[in-house]
Parts: sequence; structure tokens; C-alpha cells
Amino acid sequence: MSFRNVRELLEKRAGEDPDKPFLFSEMDGREWTYGQFDSTVNRTANMLLANGIGKGDVVSLLLPNSPEYVIAYFACWKIGALAGPVNSLLKPEEIAWVVRNSEAKLMLVGSEYDWNAGLPPAMSAKHENIAPTAIIFDNVDQATADFDDELRSVDLSDGDEAIIIYTSGTTGKPKGCLLTHGNLIANAEQICEWMGFGPDDRLLTVMPLFHMNAVSVTTMTSLYAGGSTVVAPKFSSSRFWDIVEKYQVTSFGSVATMLSMLLERVHSGGMPAGSRRSIRFAMCGSAPVPAEVLKKVEETFGVLVIEGYGMSESTCRSTFNPPNESRRPGSCGVPIGNEMKVFDDDDHEVPDGELGEIVLRGPNIFKGYFKNPEATEKAFANGWFHTGDIGYRDSDGFFFIADRKSDMIIRGGENIYPREIDDLLYTHPAVAAAAVIGVPDQLYGEEVAAFVVLKDGLETTESEIIELCKQHLADYKCPKTVHFVDDIPKGPTGKLLKRELAKRFESMRNS
Repeated sequence: MSFRNVRELLEKRAGEDPDKPFLFSEMDGREWTYGQFDSTVNRTANMLLANGIGKGDVVSLLLPNSPEYVIAYFACWKIGALAGPVNSLLKPEEIAWVVRNSEAKLMLVGSEYDWNAGLPPAMSAKHENIAPTAIIFDNVDQATADFDDELRSVDLSDGDEAIIIYTSGTTGKPKGCLLTHGNLIANAEQICEWMGFGPDDRLLTVMPLFHMNAVSVTTMTSLYAGGSTVVAPKFSSSRFWDIVEKYQVTSFGSVATMLSMLLERVHSGGMPAGSRRSIRFAMCGSAPVPAEVLKKVEETFGVLVIEGYGMSESTCRSTFNPPNESRRPGSCGVPIGNEMKVFDDDDHEVPDGELGEIVLRGPNIFKGYFKNPEATEKAFANGWFHTGDIGYRDSDGFFFIADRKSDMIIRGGENIYPREIDDLLYTHPAVAAAAVIGVPDQLYGEEVAAFVVLKDGLETTESEIIELCKQHLADYKCPKTVHFVDDIPKGPTGKLLKRELAKRFESMRNS
């Protein structure tokens, strides 16, 4: 079944079964049927219209995981506005840059986030008028009490933009990734068909709603399937299984770190092991699940772990392992509806088993980068989206991710590009040269380690370097260790050899 836009999909579901439960708030017990949800979204959309928002305008969303976040997304989509989710883990100056770059006309903000707090006076003045209006959106009923639940029609097509979400950039600044209504619907349809989701499925959102995983895998997919979704404020290993049992959750989105934390909870005596009967499988992405973790989760909880691959540019998922006995642990699976190939440096497809760059093409692949035609053209060379990931396809059509073409670090599901941190380290008056790399970490998969060369006659400490980073960067980006070295290895063209730094780190750890 095809839909032209998300508004049409939601109104179809609300018309078919208005009394069916759709959205549950784990935090405070509120719930909405499809009919109630549609009416609430309409009131919120009318609130946006009353504040001057129209088709093509951007609304920045700086909210905690909550029903209000889900409602805000759909309110934007109902009137053809772009939802601009903002990573709440960012520092104020990082948030300010994202909001300004997206040209947002309005912000919906949770009262716990003072996005302008902590900015230096000069920067505060520079950014104070980024969004003409900021609305506190803690309680949707209070915020929309004066608005009607009848909404005028808007001409919307599958090619109209629905989301601008910022991805970490190789040049230091994030890029605004533009996703369309057609992208959102295509990925939801692909996931539903591949996973066999239907009206009886209830998906749990514990991943942050400022990431596409939560938006696509457990929100849009629930709507497309005609099922329901539960929103939790954040992941908690101590409360996770209670939530699953209370709401009879059938699947959830996760990253490997979450699964490791659930195992640790059992090993520390915090909860008994045993089968979780309502759950069909756990969906896991962002980074590969260590084989031992996958095995232990399945043995301990009796829950299949289904790995997948994707990114914001592919709306979310591009591949999944089959949710059955043909699943292949260690593989990211097979394409779920988009095309996927492996290219060499000249954009020629390589034979099965040979390494190359993963490229994608299909209805879930994004429109382009916001006001960045150079990056868009480069990403779509020869008509295929170039992911920057290195992998191969085996003779049975299963794909494996072997490495990353870029230096990107993935820490607990968050993407980190070292260039942004490198540039900041160079601003320290005692630093002559600096480079950061990802190093293995048992819980988060990777951690950030910095290597620093000091200027002659100047000194600083590890704590001072880390504090500099904490002042300007989200905590998850900050180095956890700083290593002072005499030099940073470079190639003949002057490029930093970060693989050599990784070898040095391994030697230091083993010495």
C-alpha cells in the first residue's frame, strides 16, 4: 500500500481504527488512541501555523524522549514543515550552530533545556535571534488548549522534505541531511515487510528521538504496521524488562552497549535470567554487536538479536539479518528494499568476497545535504550514495562491514568525527600537534583517545585538555584519555597516520 505523504498515512490509520491504542508514555502513563493522537497532532499543527510556520519552514526540536516529541514530528509533517531534531547531548554552542545553519523559524523546547545557557557573551549575542520564537513544549494538552483539532489541507507529495537531521561532518561541522515524506514511508514499509510487523506488534522506543533509529524503526514503522509504540525517557537496564512486561513489548531498537548493560545487570545479580515471552526479537544497529555479546544475550534472555545496517542518509535501515534461522551472525544482513553494492575506487563493482566501499540506491535514500551541493554531488557520484564504509558481499548475498573509509568513531551508537576534536585541541596554546582516534572499549565499543605533541617550553595536563573539550563539545565526543607524545606519524603527503597511532595505543596498553 503506497502513501503520498505521512499525513495521508496517519489519517488513514486514524480513520480505519480510531479507538486502537497507538502511543504510550512509559514515564507518566498517558496514552493515545489513533483518533486521539491524530486530533492532538492537528491541534499542535494549528499552533505551529499560528506562530507563522508553513510549508518548507524548519522547526527545531530540542525535547526529551516523550510523547510530545513524537507529536511534534507529526505536527510538522501535517503542514509540510521540516522537523529539525537537535541532539540534546550537544553543548549550547553546538546546538546554536545547528539551529542557525538549518534556518529554523521556531523552536519547540523542553523546559529542562536552556539551549542558550553557558554561551560566551559574544556568541550569545550572535545567536540570540536564531529562532524568533521558542515555545516550551512540556505538556501538549496545555500548549494546544486554545487550538482547534480541525486542520486545513496542504498539498504534499512524496518528494517534499520532512526532516533535516544533522550528521557529523568529516570537515568538522555537521551536515544537514534532508529526508522526504517518501523516504520515511519507504523505510517504514521496508522494515515492516522484512520484519513481518503487523497490528499486534508493540515497539519500544528507548533510543533517543533525535536519532533516525527511534523515528524510523520504532515510530514510523509502528504507524505503518497499524501497531503501537511505547516511548520511554531513556534506556535503563534496571527498569527495562519491567517496561517490556507491563506493555507486552514485541520488539525494540537498540545498540550493542544497551545489550551489554542488560547482561551486566544479570551478572551483577540485579535480575534473574529467563525468556522474555512477549519479545519476538531485538533490533540492533549503529555498530556491529560483538559475537560473544550476541550469543550471551540470546542464551540469557531467549531473545533473537537481529543486526542491521544503515545511517541517517538511508532514513535508517538499509539491511537486516532475516529474523529466522537463516540469520547470519556477524553479517549486517541483506538489503531490505534498496539496492546495495560494493564498489572499488573507480566506482566499479567488485566480485563477491572482495573489499570495497558500500554504496546504496533506493527510495529510502535521502534527497541531499542542506545548502551543500558539493557534498551532495560527491556523495552521489555516478548515481549511487557512497557510504564511506568498507565491506564485502559473500556468495549468498549477505553483506559484512569490515572497516570505515573515514576516521569516524562510533561510541555507544553516537557517531564522532575526529576532525572536530582535532581542530579544538589545536586552539590550546601549548599544543603543537594533536590527533584523536577511536580505541576499543568493552562497554561502548569505542572510546576517544587523544594524542598530543606539546610546543617547546610549554606544558599542560591531561585534565586541562579534557576540560577544554568539555567546555565546547558534547561529553560523548570528549577524549577519555590524553597521551603526550614526541610526534604524530605522518605519511609522505603530510596526512596523519591514525592507524599507526592505534598501534601505539595497543603497545602502550600491553606494556
